[in-house]
Amino acid sequence: MLRLLLIFQIFYSVYQDHFTFETGLPGLNLPNLLFLATLFLITTGRKDTEPAPPARLRRALILFFATLIIGFVIAQIRAPGDLMADVTYLKNAIFSPLLYFLYLRCRQDFKTTRLMIIVVAAVASIAALQAVRQGLDYGIGNYNETHRATGPFGSNVGNANRAGVYFAMFLPMFIAITLFFRQLWWRLGALFNVGLLAFALLVTYSRQSYFIALLGLTVLLLRRNIVFAVVIGFVLVSLAGYLPDSVTQRVTETQQISKTGEEEVDESTASRWEIWAGAMEIWRANPMGVGLNRFKDEIGNYSRYKHYDAHNFYVLTLTELGPQGLFALLMLLRALFSLGTFMRKTAPPDDPEARALALGFSVATLDVAAGCLYGSPFLYGAMMSNYWILSGLLERYFRLLRARADGATAQASKPAPPKLASRYPLAARTLPGRRE
Repeated sequence: MLRLLLIFQIFYSVYQDHFTFETGLPGLNLPNLLFLATLFLITTGRKDTEPAPPARLRRALILFFATLIIGFVIAQIRAPGDLMADVTYLKNAIFSPLLYFLYLRCRQDFKTTRLMIIVVAAVASIAALQAVRQGLDYGIGNYNETHRATGPFGSNVGNANRAGVYFAMFLPMFIAITLFFRQLWWRLGALFNVGLLAFALLVTYSRQSYFIALLGLTVLLLRRNIVFAVVIGFVLVSLAGYLPDSVTQRVTETQQISKTGEEEVDESTASRWEIWAGAMEIWRANPMGVGLNRFKDEIGNYSRYKHYDAHNFYVLTLTELGPQGLFALLMLLRALFSLGTFMRKTAPPDDPEARALALGFSVATLDVAAGCLYGSPFLYGAMMSNYWILSGLLERYFRLLRARADGATAQASKPAPPKLASRYPLAARTLPGRRE
């Protein structure tokens, strides 16, 4: 039962926006109920004998949660609003990272942990297939702002950028398997999924996601082989002319020519710069932050854009939570990169699977950090839940891998039992043919 709940939650976390199931209890939804049911089974199940060192993200997450709560308090004191809406926002912000702890302590063996990692990757592939279908249904002849694939993240076109970041975030996992695995069928399957996620990313028409995907690909190729990276780079540049016209149009519209013949950026890019400038003014007026979930209420007083998102999670965090919130966010990202370092150091040199998973996660984390530069997806549960699940599963995977290696080393170094001849010398003389 526990295993089924753990696997179901991986699927449901990504597709939760498609369901409107209400529990009848304010602020409590189906993902929360799944979490509580799974936690109950974990805490009341069999007792593990495996060592349980502190979670590597524990301190960073607690610090981040503390700044979110402080931001909630500041919001209630400074600009009180709908209390239940604010409580729900705070709960959702904290909930997704808690999945990291749930899957880290899931009490599953190495084989099941590995299976759940595969399920996380499979869900990303299914989501990409859905986005590809949407993109083909819309058509890829000419770019249309309302015809952007959103995959499993609802029908709101505004979620297309988040979908793009999601695909860019999981793309390095498949690229790493393609580059570092030895088994041919695994590599061919991963290569197919690289193409699937890449096409899904293209039809989201998220320019920041294009950059993030190329960044991740470059890092992994350089890690594999510099010459190989240069060759692949030339191939990709030569194939750029074969991209759909809608993709080319979306990229080139960033720079436009005004009526006076001057080069200028498009309205979407220009609006972000104005919003960021307004955000800095908000922060100067409120050095400790305006409070959690108050940016949209304030930005209209400092720019032309009322009720707009910051389109940069670092700017949003500084404005709402103050410098203490930004510090906590940076410490959390540092802890995530440190987790990737632990995985790379733990992966045996002769284990291509472990090496691919460690490198894929490290670059996925880099993509998460880059995805916050031009958007604010970090607290969006449907997009980030499986990243937190993957973090917990991979930390568990490498701990179990290390425990297996330590056990094998201890067994190999264990002294052999004494021979019969040394223990019973008289018996050895009596039965010379049985000395061993």
